[in-house]
Amino acid sequence: MEVVSNGEVIAVYRHANVLYAIDGVCMHQGGPLARGRLADGTVTCPWHGWQYELATGNHAPTCKPMLKTYKIQESDGVIEIDLPI
Repeated sequence: MEVVSNGEVIAVYRHANVLYAIDGVCMHQGGPLARGRLADGTVTCPWHGWQYELATGNHAPTCKPMLKTYKIQESDGVIEIDLPI
């Protein structure tokens, strides 16, 4: 799912029954990460195949930090993301 808040695009995933929230725009050429393919704790950008770790936002092949991650939780079916103000 993609969420836009205060001009920030955030991609939200539930993978292996764990919630993740990371920047929703690929660092390579701005692809929509919320539409990417999930596997083994990573998301693959649908445009050019760049991969990011869901838990860290790191570029999966190099482990280089690239995307912000956000604290996310679910309570009584409501998902909340802690966003910077």
